[in-house]
Order: sequence, then C-alpha cells, then structure tokens
Amino acid sequence: MTLLILAYLGGILTIVSPCILPVLPFVFSRAGQSFSRSVLPMLAGMVLMFALVATLAAVGGNWVVQANQYGRWLALALVALFGATLLFPKLSEWLTHPLVTLGDRLSQSAHEGDASRAGAGHGPRPGASFLLGIATGLLWAPCAGPILGLVLTGAALQGASAGTTLLLVAYAAGAATSLALALLVGGRVFSAMKRSLGAGEWIRRALGGLMLAGVAAIALGLDTGVLAQISTASTGGIEQKLVERLGAPRNAATGPDATASDTDARAARAANDAMSSAGGDDKSGGAMMAAGNGMVRTVAAEPLSLPVEGTLPSLDGAVQWLNSAPLSAQALRGKVVLIDFWTYSCINCLRTLPYVKAWAEKYRDQGLVVIGVHAPEFAFERDIGNVRKAVKDLGVTYPVAIDNNYAIWRGFNNQYWPAHYFIDARGRVRYHHFGEGNYAESERVIQQLLREAGAKQVADGVADVNAGGVQQAADMRDVRSPETYVGYARAENFVSPGGAVRDQSSAYRAPAMPQLNRWGLGGDWRVGPEQATATRAGARIVYRFHARDLHLVLGPDTHDKPVRFRVTLDGEAPGEAHGTDVAADGTGVVTSQRLYQLVRQSGDVRDRTFSIEFLDPGVSAYAFTFG
Repeated sequence: MTLLILAYLGGILTIVSPCILPVLPFVFSRAGQSFSRSVLPMLAGMVLMFALVATLAAVGGNWVVQANQYGRWLALALVALFGATLLFPKLSEWLTHPLVTLGDRLSQSAHEGDASRAGAGHGPRPGASFLLGIATGLLWAPCAGPILGLVLTGAALQGASAGTTLLLVAYAAGAATSLALALLVGGRVFSAMKRSLGAGEWIRRALGGLMLAGVAAIALGLDTGVLAQISTASTGGIEQKLVERLGAPRNAATGPDATASDTDARAARAANDAMSSAGGDDKSGGAMMAAGNGMVRTVAAEPLSLPVEGTLPSLDGAVQWLNSAPLSAQALRGKVVLIDFWTYSCINCLRTLPYVKAWAEKYRDQGLVVIGVHAPEFAFERDIGNVRKAVKDLGVTYPVAIDNNYAIWRGFNNQYWPAHYFIDARGRVRYHHFGEGNYAESERVIQQLLREAGAKQVADGVADVNAGGVQQAADMRDVRSPETYVGYARAENFVSPGGAVRDQSSAYRAPAMPQLNRWGLGGDWRVGPEQATATRAGARIVYRFHARDLHLVLGPDTHDKPVRFRVTLDGEAPGEAHGTDVAADGTGVVTSQRLYQLVRQSGDVRDRTFSIEFLDPGVSAYAFTFG
C-alpha cells in the first residue's frame, strides 16, 4: 500500500516536468466541457495507455537485466539517449514530434466531432475523448522524466506482474489527478506554467548532463569502485528506514540486515546463538530456534512433527537461473523441494554446502529437487559471472536462482544466510532451519516428505559427508572472535590511531600489540562503507583473534590484476597453521573476489596476532570470519 501511495504522489508531481508542455494543449482543450462525457474518458484513456506503455517498458527492462553484459550496453545506449533528450530540447522535440502530431490530429478530430454533435443538440463524444486520452498517454509515458524512471527501474527489476501494472496504474492515476485538478482551475494554469518553466528547463539540462557523464563513467569502467562500496545490506537498511518513516508496517525481510553476534555466523544468528549458549553445535537434531518468536522447541525423534508453515512463494523474481531453465512453484508440484538461501562468500553457507550437495545427489531419483537461491551480500556477489564461476568451482550441479533483487528472499520473509526451507509435494512449507548444524534432523525431514509424496524405498540413514578446507565444520568451542566487517558501515573494534577516514585515501598505523578482537590498518588505505582498498603496496591488516580458523573476504583491483600477500602469526610464518589459500611460508595471491582461508590451526587454540601484508596495491578487504 505504501508503494502505491508513493507511486500515486509521484504521478501527481509529474505535471511540473518541462517535457509535459506539449501535452497540456490537448488536456486544456477539454476544459469547460462535460466532465463525464469529455474529461473523464480522456483521463481514462490516458491512464490505460500510460500503464500499457510503462508495463512494456518494464518487460523490456527486465529482459535487459537478464541479458547481463550484453544488456548492459543496450541499457547504457538507452540511458545516453534519454540524457541527450534532457540536455538538448530540440532532440526531444524531434523524437516526440510524431506523437505530438498524432495528438494534434486526434484533438482536432475530437473538436470537429464535438462541434457537429453540439450543433445537433448532443454533447461531446466519449469515444473521441477516450482516443485523445490514449494519445496523451503515449506522449506522457516517454516524457515523464526522472520520476517515471525511478518507478520503471523497480518495475523492470521485478518483471511483468499484476503488482507491477498496479504500481504503474497508480502512477498514471496520480498524473491524471493533477490534470483533472488543473482542468477545474482552467486554462490560466497553462499560461502560468509556461512562464514558470524556465528554471525547470535549466534543471532538466543539468540532469541530462549528469546522466551523460554517468554513462561515460560506466562505459570506461570508472564506476567499479563506486559499485563496490554499495552493499545490499546498507541499501536495504536505507530503504527500510524510508518505509518506516512513512508509517508502514515493518517487514523483517526487507533486506539481509541481521545484526552481528558473538559467534561466527554471518546470517545464522538465531540458530548459532542458541547452539553457542547450549555449549555445543547442535548437530544431533535435538533443538532449533523457532522463526520469529525467539522460542526453542524440541523435535521428537520419531515421527517428526511437521506443521504447515505456509506455501511455496513465487520463484519468478530470479534475474537468471544457472544449471537449469527457470523453475516455477506450479511446475514443482509433486516434488519435494529444498530451498537453500546462500551467497558464495558466506563461510556459514560454504560449511553447509557439502550436506546440501549430498542430499541433492542422494535423493534426486526419489523426487527431491534442491534449489540454491543466491542472494548477494556484497556488491561483487551480484556479478553473474562471479556466481557462475563460484558454482562451477564449488561443484554445485543443482539449479541456482540468482536473486539479485531479493524478490524470492522477500517472498519467504527470509532474514538469514544460510536458510533452508523444506516444501512437500503439495507445495507447502513444512520445515525450516537457519544456520549450520541440525543436519541429521534436516535429512530426516527430507525422508519423511518423500515418503508422504509416495516415493518407494526412500534411503535411510544420513549422508556420509567428509568436508575439507573452508567447508569443514567449525570448532565453535574455541571460537571467541566475532565476524568483523572492514568497511566503516559495520566495522567494530577498529583501533588504528585516529580512527577511519571515510571515502578517501589516508595513511594508517597498525596497532603493535592489540587486545583480543581488536584490529587495525597499516599503510595507505581508502576505507569505504563496505570494504577497505589498499592504495599502495605494503598496506597491512593486523587482528588479534582466538579461533581455529581465520578467513578474510578479499578481491583484486578493478582490472582483476592479482595481488600478492604475506601472512604471519605472532610475527612468524604460519607453517603448519597455514590455511588452504596460503603456503607454509605465508605467501599467497588474491586472484578473484571470494572468501580466503588464511589460517587453519591444529592442536590447542590460543590468542594469536594475525597480520597480512599486501605486496601490491589495489586489493579490497571486506570481512573476517572465524571457525
């Protein structure tokens, strides 16, 4: 409802756009005539045509989004054309001239018909006014300017749907309302608007210049650094605050904005906090955190109690599918479905992945369909090429829906990475689990749902999973360091003298002997909201931690040039404590944007001082995780 109100108000404001000027003569030509036979049909035709044109634009925009890299250049060309029309009025007039001519002819035809009917004692023809409204809608849609652009951007991301059309109809209704009010006042408004549009024309040209500059920056690749500083979590938080300020009910799943906890859990806060407080990792299937109410419920061993929690939401919001053609909730009827929300740099997701892959393989022929819904946390995880590479490297062969716009995420009211939802053959959600652990119980859920669906000879027991590297289960008994973000938007416990200097390159001094869970930068860095980027060789990060494993999400420079680094523990090479991405002498190379395991200790775990020095500039550091 809130979005509909905002769209309606945006439509009302559209009348102040200079580009609407050619439309106004058609509108004011109906002033003084019957509202029901002349004005109302014209406004109805305008709303209908506007919504139709805008919906087609949304469909085209959605295609551009899904076209990925090729669509990017098409989108840039369209944006450049739109910017040029704002900057050069004559170009805009040339492009809209055919529509203006059509409107003039329809307006003249309507007047002639109305005049002949008036001479015969009849009122205006509603049909002629309706056609005039259609012409007005054709003109209004491409001329509505930046306000309509914002609406169409959201519509294109979500794709064509009843909700999209309703949103655009609300926008068109707002525009029609403003015109109706103007008609009530009379033609004097038209003259006043002509005199006041001078300043608006300069604003229009300034916007056009900025748009063309933005297109040039994107085409030259200068936007990469900016995009890397825009995290999904931060933008989702801003969007949520705006909605809350308007008095809308709070939606806990507007975006992946769960707060940090004292355990190594990126988004499985609820489940992992429950496990940590119990002093174990709860892999036996004894208890889990119930969604939304903070209560712990115990699940009986046999049989499992699986109440209906809802129905499988639409999967249409994915911008692209990997390993499969697009799947729909309707097409999945008759199958047992496991939905796994994940993102490829999330350590908790990576540690659950071996189990999900094992289930997909073990129960595939018995009717189980596993779908990985990839919902990104960092900006680089939105790149479909990055996701495709990660899916291949991780050996994921089941369907993966790329949920860059969080459409599927919102459909489930999800809040966590990883999150598993189990759907029966009738399309009903019967069970869910957030975070790591509970693997035995989750597999028993799959078995029970398959039997309910009529599967024969469902395999018993649990899958034999032997995970290694970053996918090996965490030793939570020895984890005393929390997930730590490097960007200033969510950074904590940063102790370099002077604090972080936001969004500009600055020299930092690393702490010599930091206390536990304190960290700092050394050398030259530019700290953004999502990550810190080394601007010179020799930049360092120092962290005092307590855990078996230490991971750091890293990415090379904007040109994907490899960045060499050297790791030390307590000032020495890590030796046998090196991670999978580090040699025993501490050396390694950042080659892609992903999570790197830098430390994997054996034996007793104690407080250690970790340091990583980057021998080349350009690396970006995002977040520490532990296990």
